[in-house]
Amino acid sequence: MATPTKHSVIVAGHRTSVSLEAPFWQQFGAIAGARGVTVNRLVTEIDRDRDGSLSSAIRLFVLEHVAGNAR
Repeated sequence: MATPTKHSVIVAGHRTSVSLEAPFWQQFGAIAGARGVTVNRLVTEIDRDRDGSLSSAIRLFVLEHVAGNAR
């Protein structure tokens, strides 16, 4: 079982951290790269629309992305 690791990010100009397991963090970085945006930019976009914790919102974003691409 993967252990969450803290990652520093900047959300709308403010530094914070999110705790994500390595596979989620790696996939999140790959999604950002494929979209041609920075991780911080993508985190800021997710932050605007989220309910609940930022870490959970990122996990859900990654899962939705992977599920959408699997079809």
